[in-house]
Amino acid sequence: MGLVIVTGGSRGLGYECAKEMRAAGHDVVVVAREKERLVAVAAELGCQYRAVDLEDLDAARDTFNEILTTLGTPEIVILAHGVMSAKMSKTLKTDSAEWRRVMAINLDSVFCALNVLAAPMAEARAGRVVIFSACLGRMSGPGNAGGLAPYRVSKAGVNALVRNLAHETGLGARGFLVDAVCPNHSRTDMGGPDAPLSAEEGARTAIWLATRAFDVNGSSEGDKLTGVLWEEMKVVPW
Repeated sequence: MGLVIVTGGSRGLGYECAKEMRAAGHDVVVVAREKERLVAVAAELGCQYRAVDLEDLDAARDTFNEILTTLGTPEIVILAHGVMSAKMSKTLKTDSAEWRRVMAINLDSVFCALNVLAAPMAEARAGRVVIFSACLGRMSGPGNAGGLAPYRVSKAGVNALVRNLAHETGLGARGFLVDAVCPNHSRTDMGGPDAPLSAEEGARTAIWLATRAFDVNGSSEGDKLTGVLWEEMKVVPW
């Protein structure tokens, strides 16, 4: 089994992914901001951890480079970190600090992680990247229609980044997969206690993407597609 890196791995969806990857026998590194919580999770799961505030892009890049240098190229990267924007953050009511905070964590740090960690994976023509996005980032359906502007736009950016990178790397034909996942409304710190899905249910599609069989000549979506947005193990329109 290979190396798995999970951001946001100290809680919620990231924790569920890290737990499943560790149970499958992978070497796991969980990355998150709160060191005390990370220490407890690492002890529970028997994995390594790195504490870093991903809003600080220089620190994030240093951390990802250190992991790469000391532990080698990962087999799987799951980017499960993220923040919600302020409740009243409509486009005309959001200040620059709030816009930059959400973009830095939800989009810029995702680019940073891909730029460092996915680069050698793509070069080696092997590996899987799964990024937690959101259906609120779609350009169809409810998508970008009203309110929570920084969050919605940041997730639309993640979706576009995934699609672009997948095309740049041969849409899976070269052995490298990258996908976005909408976990639906799950019971996490962000989703709240009344969400219809448990964190375990919300993480299920991401875990499947990280471990599924893949064949560009396969007969089903799950066999042959990458560079798309998934929900409940099915492709949903951007």
